[in-house]
Amino acid sequence: MERNQETTTGFHQFNENSSASAGKIAIFFAIIIVLAIGTGFVLSKVNKPAGQNVAVSASGKVSSTAKGTIVGSNDLSTFKDTATGVLQAGGIEGEGQYHLVRSGGDSQNVYLTSSIVDLSQFIGKKIKVNGQTQAAKHAGWLMDVGRVEVVE
Repeated sequence: MERNQETTTGFHQFNENSSASAGKIAIFFAIIIVLAIGTGFVLSKVNKPAGQNVAVSASGKVSSTAKGTIVGSNDLSTFKDTATGVLQAGGIEGEGQYHLVRSGGDSQNVYLTSSIVDLSQFIGKKIKVNGQTQAAKHAGWLMDVGRVEVVE
């Protein structure tokens, strides 16, 4: 049995056509990668969720608390509970740092805490909050706030 030179040396002779096609494939994939990055960049600018346009200073304060300002998370599936009222400082017997005053008297107050939003900048404003209801001993309703919208 006779062996050819390719089998005995372990090397394959490439012709010019195969190296040219490999170069074309590399260029094709490079173009695809550049287009994918460009598309992602454009889509990140176009599909910006509501509430992301709020300017925040270096101290973490919102630059405007005008009507329609939205601050915090856009994850409304996590922060599905809502309440609207005028924000006041103070909790009840150690529960909450702030409370929403709503019509119907003190029994309708919603006591609030938040690790996401600085609620102090909204004191005296009528706001709508989205949050998660928490277990409480003294508060009728205790909520961890994830999003605030200024109503008035």
